Amino acid sequence: MNDKISSSSSSSSSSKKEIGITVKKNDDFSEWFSQIVEKSGLADYISAKGFIVLKPYGFAIWESIREYLDKKLKDTGHSNGFLPCLIPESILNKEEDHFKGFNPEVFWVTHSGENKLSEKLALRPTSEALLYSIFPKWISSYRDLPLKINFWNTALRAEIKSTKPFVRNSEFLWQEGHTVHSSKNESEDQVMMILGIYKNLIENVLSIPTITGFKSNKEKFVGAEYTTTLEGMMPDGKALQLGTSHNLERNFSRPFGIKFLNKENNEEFAWQTSWGTSWRLIGAIIMVHGDDKGLVLPPMIAPIQIVIIPIYKSNNEKAVKESANMLKDSLLELGYRVFVDGRNEYTAGWKYNEWEVKGVPIRVSIGQRDIENKIIEIVRRDNRHKQVIPLEHLGESMEKIFNSVQNDLFSNAQKYLKEKTKRVSNYKDFKKMMDDSEGFAVAGWCGKEECELKIKEETTADIRVIPFDQDVELDKELKNCIYCNELSEKTVVFAKAY
Repeated sequence: MNDKISSSSSSSSSSKKEIGITVKKNDDFSEWFSQIVEKSGLADYISAKGFIVLKPYGFAIWESIREYLDKKLKDTGHSNGFLPCLIPESILNKEEDHFKGFNPEVFWVTHSGENKLSEKLALRPTSEALLYSIFPKWISSYRDLPLKINFWNTALRAEIKSTKPFVRNSEFLWQEGHTVHSSKNESEDQVMMILGIYKNLIENVLSIPTITGFKSNKEKFVGAEYTTTLEGMMPDGKALQLGTSHNLERNFSRPFGIKFLNKENNEEFAWQTSWGTSWRLIGAIIMVHGDDKGLVLPPMIAPIQIVIIPIYKSNNEKAVKESANMLKDSLLELGYRVFVDGRNEYTAGWKYNEWEVKGVPIRVSIGQRDIENKIIEIVRRDNRHKQVIPLEHLGESMEKIFNSVQNDLFSNAQKYLKEKTKRVSNYKDFKKMMDDSEGFAVAGWCGKEECELKIKEETTADIRVIPFDQDVELDKELKNCIYCNELSEKTVVFAKAY
């Protein structure tokens, strides 16, 4: 590995600084995040606040997530459809509670050219009202059920006060699913099945640990009987909601007239669910795994899993590049996404820096001596550990490294989640924890919305999740509500959130 000299030295040190991250993650988290979004080539901005342009590299990450999730949904009997983005006001008004919930965030279309429309059209904040106005045309009998449909589309919500790319935007890419069932049990099973699919995606593919459970009545989806959620912790101690699955029971089927004839030939209202996740997952990947050098991508969703950088001199350029491309072909046959960076315009150091910023999980260097010795040098992006492997063991070695990167990213994030999750029984300690943004506070709660609202007012923290696992013995120390000190009904997780 002594012949790492590029055929060109045209890149100056100032060019290296230009593509590099200039602030540390722990010093200025917000600026660090913004620099990664731009310098890694994920997205760019337009003049309208809250809107971003998703560049090819960012969209490729979304495609990897979408491809994985789409297959899981199709395997469980869901089909994809398409919906228009404009919703007549009269349809939204059919479910008044739902409409009130989204009204402050709705963008309205009021004109066609210079002509005022006879009815305002809403740019879709979510699709329940529009889709459920159509369902009665599709459903008449139990034989038409279950109906399982999914949409890959955009949603628009007027997030113009506090925006953050991929986390809080006025328009965002997402997936939203809607199902209709003939029984309550079937709809409940659907809610939990989808939550399980999301959990597998987020934890095993994106390497982000989550806490799962219910939302409080105050925080649940408007119109839902209950909402289940997956919450992740970001490095600044804030929570990020990563996906939700809602049991709507008959709360929408009644106002929209979604009925069916059951096996006894009696008419009854259907049971429904809805669920979704979004490109917010990309924001979580940036925050949870990124470091001072830039983006760090979990291998399973990285657009480029392995980048090969040929190291050559002018007298061996052709041979080294040919070997690099042969290595690429071997890795492609093994199923990896691979790119050979054979650009002459940049030094090897410049390329290393660029691919570090982009977060490519594994970097391979190959030079003349490596070819002669039938070895390659591998550098992991997550911990920058170097190792040399023989080409004869390429397949097994790469698989081992690939899996190690994927698992280590999860383990490190899980360790942080555990360290920043604390059990609190004293409100003074709770307030200090929230003031310092120290993470998740596990506390007792009496179940009264009044206490929930007071805590939100005084600390800006809210109940992120009511965990499914309520260990009575473990929670004896949290037997009283953190705010009013009355007997608690549930152990809950409080946090500030995005």
